[in-house]
Amino acid sequence: MRLGELLEMTLPPMGYELVGWEMSPRGRLVRIFIDKPEVVGPGRGHGVNVDDCARVSNHLTHLFNVENIDYDRLEVSSPGLDRPLTKLADYTRFAGEEAQVHLHEAADGTRKWKGILRGVAGDNVLLEAARGMRTIPFAAIDRCRLVPKIEWRKGK
Repeated sequence: MRLGELLEMTLPPMGYELVGWEMSPRGRLVRIFIDKPEVVGPGRGHGVNVDDCARVSNHLTHLFNVENIDYDRLEVSSPGLDRPLTKLADYTRFAGEEAQVHLHEAADGTRKWKGILRGVAGDNVLLEAARGMRTIPFAAIDRCRLVPKIEWRKGK
C-alpha cells in the first residue's frame, strides 16, 4: 500500500483530514499536514493544536512500524494560516475566505488571482476578484492558499 493511501485511510477515522504529505528523496523524513474538518469558516477556532499533532504522530509511528514504512524522522503539523486548498471540496468548505490562486497557464493575462472564494459550480471554482467574478476550472489551478487574516488588537 502506498503511503498516501495509508494516510487517507488512517486519519479520517481519527477525526483528522490529510491536507498533504511529503517524503524526502531517500524517504528519511516524512512530513504530514493535518486539519480538523469540523473547524470551518470565519472564526474557524483553533484548528490543530500540539496535542493533535502528538496524537497523530504516536499513532503513525506504530502504524508505520506495522506497515514497514522505512523512515528516520516523522513530522506532523497543521497546514498553517495560509492553508493550501488541494481538493475541490476545500473551495466549498472555505467559501467566504480570501485566497491566492496560481494557474498552470495565464488567463486574461495573468497566472495569479486573488479574491474571495464563492464556492464551486460543477468542476469550477468561483472566485470574486477585483476584476469581477471568475469561474476557474479546478484542473487549471496549479496551487491555491488561503490568505491569512491579521487582526490587530489594542493592548489593555
